[in-house]
Amino acid sequence: MAYTKSKIRDLVDGTIDRDTLHQMLSTPKDHDRFVKYVEILQEAVPWDDRIILPLGPKLFIVQRASDKKWMVRSWAGHDFCEWTENWKLYARIRVRETAQQMEEIYPRLMAPSTEWQVIREYFCPLSGDLLDVEAPTPWYPVIHDFEPDIDTFYRDWLGLEIPERA
Repeated sequence: MAYTKSKIRDLVDGTIDRDTLHQMLSTPKDHDRFVKYVEILQEAVPWDDRIILPLGPKLFIVQRASDKKWMVRSWAGHDFCEWTENWKLYARIRVRETAQQMEEIYPRLMAPSTEWQVIREYFCPLSGDLLDVEAPTPWYPVIHDFEPDIDTFYRDWLGLEIPERA
């Protein structure tokens, strides 16, 4: 079953009815859903550069029109770095590493021991939007979530032309 752009927009906005959501999740995706999804995001973001791949609700790999470089960009328009780098190293970071900081989000006595775990929160420098959270041991380096194989995704999974890049 192919879903309309309007129904996919309802999914993105969180206003989709439960029955349709269940059906969407339990059946194979229609062939052009990714294209429709990116079109919906493209219409919503406040900038015109092409979205290559959404990384999260407010984080994208985009192709800058000015130089064709693929960059990691926030919804607010902040370019963190090139898409192959770890964008978290360029974000604003809050580390919850004391019992008092943990108790801001956990009930007293239910927070993890800060000797064993910290919480790192990554924010957009322009908007302050929370973009990601990780909970590693205190000494663990910043986690690079993944580096997508965009060429294979576009060519082999979607059957689309690979977007140009610098």
